[in-house]
Amino acid sequence: MTIRTTILATAAASLAVLSLNAAPAVSKEVTIRGASCFPIGSPPGRPFEAVVKKINAAGAGVIKVKMIGGAPAIGSHLTLTQKMSKGAYDLVGCTESYFGNVMPESPVLRLSTKSYHELRQNGGIAYVEKLLNKKNIHYVARHWDFGPFHLFLSKPITKPDLKGLHLRVSPVYTTFFRSLGATTQSSSMPQIYTLMENGTVQGYGWPGSGWVPPWIKVTKFQVNPGFYASSLHTLINLKTWKKLSPQAQAVITKVGMEAEKSREPGSPGIMAGINKETSFRTGKGMKIIEFKGADRKKWLDAAYGAGWKEVLKRSPKHGAALMKLFK
Repeated sequence: MTIRTTILATAAASLAVLSLNAAPAVSKEVTIRGASCFPIGSPPGRPFEAVVKKINAAGAGVIKVKMIGGAPAIGSHLTLTQKMSKGAYDLVGCTESYFGNVMPESPVLRLSTKSYHELRQNGGIAYVEKLLNKKNIHYVARHWDFGPFHLFLSKPITKPDLKGLHLRVSPVYTTFFRSLGATTQSSSMPQIYTLMENGTVQGYGWPGSGWVPPWIKVTKFQVNPGFYASSLHTLINLKTWKKLSPQAQAVITKVGMEAEKSREPGSPGIMAGINKETSFRTGKGMKIIEFKGADRKKWLDAAYGAGWKEVLKRSPKHGAALMKLFK
């Protein structure tokens, strides 16, 4: 071998070594833990499960969400987000009414009549993000909306007066129902059927879609108009979020935002679901109680008046600022 040949071979080997050292390391797929505030497979639980599937499909090789389970099997729906903020889980799908113990101002997310596009433009969502960050949570997106809530009953009412009724409630409408004279008790979602069947309660609040078909056996009336927004949200532990690669963060954000945009109030997806489920209920014999005129105004004024009063009582400073952005 000539000296020239030896020099060229040595240079080539050196370049190969340098190239290997300079090559970017292949990032290992990161697995995070997901949990739902609703039973796995239930109507209100399926949207978050779909979000998880989309993240896993889009993030193959980058990010994977391992579903741990849903409430109440893994614990109370009212403490799941709180546990997530402390590291028990990484990613959760939950309605805002279940994380009021983490963010007292959370009802603003159901009281707003603005689209989420508007709330991202005017700083409303940024304000919520700031409040959640203090509790070690990053707000990803609203991944679903079932439309407005309704009161469902086993016996009829003729006016917006709930005196004499004992109703099953979640934090969403407790203050509202009580303001019209109802007595209330809280329970997990799977208990609603039994409570209605044995007459312990005479009604409950629930969205117009995302309704559980077997409830038709114990539910005879739906009260209109609906009130509030029944939205579900994707949240992630802030420390976990900061540890994720930019690529993993981008996958989660993209999936969340696509879901959010598709579920704006009045969108075809929402209206189709509401119309389909309303037709199912009325087809099975459920009657619609429709408040009109002064009764309609009293019903809605009571709903939103009680809601905003609750926010301002919980958080005078932030509540007032959020009202300007969300109302």
